[in-house]
Amino acid sequence: MFQDIDWSRAWYASVRDAASRIDLSLPSVVQPFCEQAAALALLNHAGQPLRFVPQASLPEGTAYEEFIGATGQVPTRDNLHDFFNGLVWLTFPLVKRQLNALQAAQIAQDGVGKSRGPARDAATIYDENSALLVVRDNAEGAALVDALRNHRWREAFVERAAMFGRDAEVWLFGHALMEKLVAPYKAITAHTRVVQAGAGYWALDAAGRRAWLDRDEAARLASEGLAKGCFTPLPVLGIPGWWPQQDDTFYADDTVFRAKRKPA
Repeated sequence: MFQDIDWSRAWYASVRDAASRIDLSLPSVVQPFCEQAAALALLNHAGQPLRFVPQASLPEGTAYEEFIGATGQVPTRDNLHDFFNGLVWLTFPLVKRQLNALQAAQIAQDGVGKSRGPARDAATIYDENSALLVVRDNAEGAALVDALRNHRWREAFVERAAMFGRDAEVWLFGHALMEKLVAPYKAITAHTRVVQAGAGYWALDAAGRRAWLDRDEAARLASEGLAKGCFTPLPVLGIPGWWPQQDDTFYADDTVFRAKRKPA
């Protein structure tokens, strides 16, 4: 299952440390995930210890998010999708916990139903396909965000390429997004949340920045909630240094680097 994952790729930096602590030679990831969750003392939003369990533990007719919120148990299949989900739980546990709290609260209010509703839709998009773009909290960072939100791709990725790594960095969060990137293709696009960070963040090492981001983003979710409009699209292979041959022809492909639609 894991032989096709290229851990050297930049997009796996966010979960690479968690993956290094999992014995991938075992027949199932459930037990090593449990061991790591216990070592980190992870809890769900109700204060129950987080555990990973086989998918068969999910009762028929019970929503996945509802089950995690009620029991602390994360139903897990031995496939790439759930493998990356487990790694994200081990990497950004506070954000995952807060997302689950939002989803469980919506289910308690509205029931499961055929339609998730806007709040659950936004939480699902976040959970499955998001990236977190951290930018330095200054005028240059704001200009980069404005370029991305308005699809001025050449400005963002070429003219401002030097900002990435120095004043901007991307952390993947969505586990379906990570799964797609096992076999990368140019059109893969993340739903991106922008996080502004002051000088203190940039002075931290990678582990410190990851922990800061987990705390900050979980607190923002708790205070603000989610709406679909909180995301901006980001073609991930356009991020400087994330793909070879990022030349003029690469960025001129308007089937991927599309102009922003004008309001009707």
